[in-house]
Amino acid sequence: MSCIENARELQQMLGQGQSLEAFEKFYHDDVTVTEVASGEVRKGKDAQRQAIQQWFGMVKEFHGGGCDSICSDEEHNVSTAETWMDIEFQGGNRVKMSEVAVQKWQDGQIIDEKFYYHMPSQG
Repeated sequence: MSCIENARELQQMLGQGQSLEAFEKFYHDDVTVTEVASGEVRKGKDAQRQAIQQWFGMVKEFHGGGCDSICSDEEHNVSTAETWMDIEFQGGNRVKMSEVAVQKWQDGQIIDEKFYYHMPSQG
């Protein structure tokens, strides 16, 4: 499948609440994930799995979300997805978060991913 087909299926699975299933299917064992805003870099599928589980542990409730656009550069095996989430954290703070993920694909899996996001303060 092409990068854009993989990216669309990934977003479809995420939209159906299949986050961990999508992660297992589409992330390479040697993936590198960078949170650009904080500079945090996670190397390997196990490190990213742990970060995802920690993230879900902070969330009390999802009030909505979606994918506004997906595009790809098939020549360079890269896709981007612009998404948003309306979430309530365990402490009761509710925010609408916007994010762009830039994903480099290798053999049908993400080998490198960078997250660019805006999340209003939880104050």
